[in-house]
Amino acid sequence: VQLVESGGGLVQPGGSLRLSCVASGFTFSNYAMGWYRQAPGEQRELVARITSGGSTNYADSVKGRFTITRDNAENTVYLQMNNLKPEDTAVYYCNAFHYGYEYWGQGTQVTVSS
Repeated sequence: VQLVESGGGLVQPGGSLRLSCVASGFTFSNYAMGWYRQAPGEQRELVARITSGGSTNYADSVKGRFTITRDNAENTVYLQMNNLKPEDTAVYYCNAFHYGYEYWGQGTQVTVSS
């Protein structure tokens, strides 16, 4: 099983990034997929989740700015992040969950700074 994130980097406040997570080794379409983040000294928190059926939910802090989507044909989940703020700075992790089976990616750093 592998979850490989990409797309992180340094961006100025107000800018945009798109994170990607490519999955392998399990039946991607059956799994709920999520993006979590962890800032230094903070607990890991849910940013956005998309179910196998396509329903989504978001943390209040990112509603209206972030969008999670999935492409089951490409085994990929995306996180489009717009109007980024310094408080969005964190390591972002991809997560897959299905009936007690849970997998994590290695994380990708997002830094929002001028």
